[in-house]
Amino acid sequence: MGAHCDCPDTAMKEPPRPAHEDDRLQALRQLLILDIPPEEQFDRLTAFAAQEFDMPIVLLSLIDEKRQWFKSRHGLDVCETARGISFCGHAILHDDTTVVPDAALDERFADNPLVTGAPHIQFYAGAPLKMPGGRTSARCASSTTPRASSTPSTWPSCPRCAT
Repeated sequence: MGAHCDCPDTAMKEPPRPAHEDDRLQALRQLLILDIPPEEQFDRLTAFAAQEFDMPIVLLSLIDEKRQWFKSRHGLDVCETARGISFCGHAILHDDTTVVPDAALDERFADNPLVTGAPHIQFYAGAPLKMPGGRTSARCASSTTPRASSTPSTWPSCPRCAT
């Protein structure tokens, strides 16, 4: 008799492209902050959010054509990941905060390498950053343990975390 798994049996879902992808990418490039060295003001923001929300990983993620590049990161050593496996690629599709209480139980992410391997994301919350050309990036918080879905939903209203 085989082992039983309550995990979803569907494959990871790559984030679809927004309807106005060309405008969004142009707005992102116009920011002139892709691939530049870390900046203290952004790093202070991610460190503050990590402490405020008790999250081991906090990122300011810019989503370009093929990757998510981290303008600022707290609790993660890599500076980018492929867009196809990004949680933030899903977050930029909506105006509201995207909350994933348990990634292992969410069909979009259950077999995502960021869930099944390092950094072993279980909880995710990402709020899109809106520009005139579209939602270019996301600020996000992740944990290696599942959490109640309401944990960081106050992020968009946190005055010190506001865009």
